[in-house]
Order: sequence, then C-alpha cells, then structure tokens
Amino acid sequence: MDTFKRELTKNLVQWKKNNLRKPLILRGARQVGKTTLIREFAESYKQRIILNLEKPSDLYYFENYDNVKDIIDALFLKHSVSLDKISETLLFIDEIQESPQAIQFLRYFYEEVPQLHVIAAGSLLEFALKNVKSFPVGRVEYLYLHPLNFIEYLKAIKHTGAIKELNRIPIKPFAHNTLLELFNRYAIVGGMPEVVKIYLQNRSVAELYRTYESLWETYKDDVEKYTTNKTERNVIKHIMATSFLYLDQRVKFQNFGNSNYRSREVGEAMRNLEGAKLIRLIYPTTDIEVPIKPDLKKSPRLQFLDTGIINFITGIQADMLPLKDLSSLYKGRLIPHLIVQEIISLNTTSDRKPNFWVRERSQSSAEVDLVIPYKDKVIPIEIKSGSVGTLKSLHQFMNKANHPYAIRIYAGEFNVQTTQTREGRPFLLMNLPYYLGTKIYEYIDDFISNYKL
Repeated sequence: MDTFKRELTKNLVQWKKNNLRKPLILRGARQVGKTTLIREFAESYKQRIILNLEKPSDLYYFENYDNVKDIIDALFLKHSVSLDKISETLLFIDEIQESPQAIQFLRYFYEEVPQLHVIAAGSLLEFALKNVKSFPVGRVEYLYLHPLNFIEYLKAIKHTGAIKELNRIPIKPFAHNTLLELFNRYAIVGGMPEVVKIYLQNRSVAELYRTYESLWETYKDDVEKYTTNKTERNVIKHIMATSFLYLDQRVKFQNFGNSNYRSREVGEAMRNLEGAKLIRLIYPTTDIEVPIKPDLKKSPRLQFLDTGIINFITGIQADMLPLKDLSSLYKGRLIPHLIVQEIISLNTTSDRKPNFWVRERSQSSAEVDLVIPYKDKVIPIEIKSGSVGTLKSLHQFMNKANHPYAIRIYAGEFNVQTTQTREGRPFLLMNLPYYLGTKIYEYIDDFISNYKL
C-alpha cells in the first residue's frame, strides 16, 4: 500500500530523540492512517516488535503476565530480537483499546524500562478508558492524527511546485490560480487516506464512491461500540442519519433532527460521537481578550471528521467539479467547514478545538466564524467572499478589540488592506485565499510583525 508523508512524522522524530520520552499514545478516528504511519516510522529502528491486540496471540501477553519484565522477556524471545539493543527497539501496540490491562501497563513501561521506545495506537480509546482501573496519568504522552490536510494532500499527489509556493510567505500572485484549483479538488476528494490512495490511481472522483460508502458503513457499524443500550443506539443512528443536514450550523440537542429525543439523550450521543472523533462540537465564546473560554451553555456548531465524506453523503460532488469558487456551495457552509478542519489538523499535540465568537442581543446579534488566540490577542476570522462592507459581525468584534488585526478567508488573492468599521474605527484586514488554512498561524505571525496602522 502507498504511504503518505504525514506532517506528524516530525513529531515522532522529536519524540524518538527525546531522552525523557514517555510511552506515546497516538489518537484519532478510525481510518485516518494511524497504523500505516507508525509501521512506516518503525522502519527507522534497528529492532521493532509490532503487536495488534485484535489478535488473540498478541493480546495474550497482557492478559497472562502480571509484570512488565515478563512481558518484555516473552516478547523479545518470541520476535527473536536482542535485549542488548532494547534502547534501539520500538514496541508498537496497535488496537490497544482491546485491552484495558495493556493501557495500564504503559505506566510500568515508563517507570521500569524507560529505555524501550513504546507507541500505542487505537480508535475509540475514550470508551476503553472507562474500563481502565488505574490510568497512567503523567506517565504517557499523546499525539493526534487527523485526515490529510491540504499540505499533506499536495505531498500525496507529489505536486512539489505547489508545495514550494505554499511555503513562501507571502504567497506570490502567479501561484494563486493553480493553488486554488488544487484546493478545490482537495475539497472534493477530502482527506481520508484510503480515498486519496484510490484517487491517486486514476485521478477520477467518480471512482471514489465505493470507498466513501465503505468508510461510512464502517463508522455506522461502530455504533454498537459507542452505546450501552437500545435507546442510545437509536439516538446515535438518528444523529448519523441527519446531522449532515446541519453542516457548520449551530444546533440544539432537544428534538435534534426533528426527533422526539430529549436534550440529555442527544447530548450524550453527541459526546460519544465526539469521543470517537467522528464529530466535533465547536462552542462559541463571548471573549475578545485571552484566555478564550468556550460557553458550554450556548448552542455549538457541528463539525465532521472529513469534508469529503460529507460531500459523499450529501451527493454534491458532481456539482462541485465545474466550480471555480466553492464559497456558495451547500448554502455557503462547505468552505467554512473545511477551513475549520484544516485548522484542527494543526493540533497534533493536544485535542484543543477552535471557537467562534458571538454576541447575542435581541436587536443586534453577531457571529464571527472563528477566533484564534495569538499571544495577548484574539484574532477574528471570517470565512466568506464579498465586499469588506458586508462583514458586519467582524466590524462589531473590531469595535471592541484591543488590537487592529482581523482576517478574512476567501477565494480571492492575498492582500492586506487598511479599512474601518461602520462606526469609523480603523483596522487592518488580511485577506487570505482558502488554500492557506494550514498556514494560518504563520500568516498571523507575519501579519502582526510586519503590518502596523
């Protein structure tokens, strides 16, 4: 199977070099490429022991031994590797969610054999952790893997010229049309590794239907693992059948999707699906200064694992192919969803989620698509095309902000302009093309460092 160069490999290399490393747990939804990534990374070790705890023969070690020394002795003997080279050995425990005991043992790998490099991976870990009697808090570290973002997609299709120009700050005008066309195709295909692999074989979107369908059926089959009774099962099935209709919209749990389900039932089901990384609940904030605090009492927006899957479920891929500007597609919800997906993909060391900003008043409510903390500032981001004067909510935020920096992400070319709110307060607006979502933090840094009112 073809493998892709994932940005997370850089984090793995840093972890390997760190003499104070702890056992690493790689987290992420099913089918985002966790196993493939670590198997490829394992090739950098002189010795490697690769286990899959869905296999009874591999699960045996954690079910039948009660100390780490015996496990290591048995594993090294079974795999014919030398204990003398334990510091050059990777132990990869895949599908670790199958054994709460194996999760508990990570603590003792850290305390008793810190020279052994240990990586664990698994899906649905949140549910497995409920059965762990003594979780190794402070004895493990985490990395998070997401679907391929645009940079990883460009690497997968081997478009080195586009990667070179994307890494140039600021972007040069001559690269705009090519990068926008590539991003539009990425928006159609999505970032699921299996889908991208099939796409690379023939560059045909039409051939992807079966792969999407298989992925979606796999996720639906997992429903049983998220639930403990029939009611929970039915609620989750209902959410998976209707939630795509609320793409990038704020939702209320009570009677979600025109159902009779109560707020508590829907909320629990949503949190289970979030634990499985299939959806994210993106909460609003009213803060205009750091720290940003999500308001969990207000209605969240729904964010899905991958925009490509949404395209498949809604059947809009054919409509996307001829478009040069996707901003109006699916009632203007697709591109904001994808930009948030891109920004989430940058969170490799934490499970932090972005927020959006609201001001809810009876006469003049406002909502800014995203707010990002940067040092002592909260940077507002709108994701839409149109004239600057139509950015009403952004103007309301900037009237109150303690700085002059705002961002609009759209289909146009990169530029920075000096403008003012409707009340006359001047501010700087950086206009970023859609394809720079994964470069957002670098552009914010450049923006604040090099532009002043």
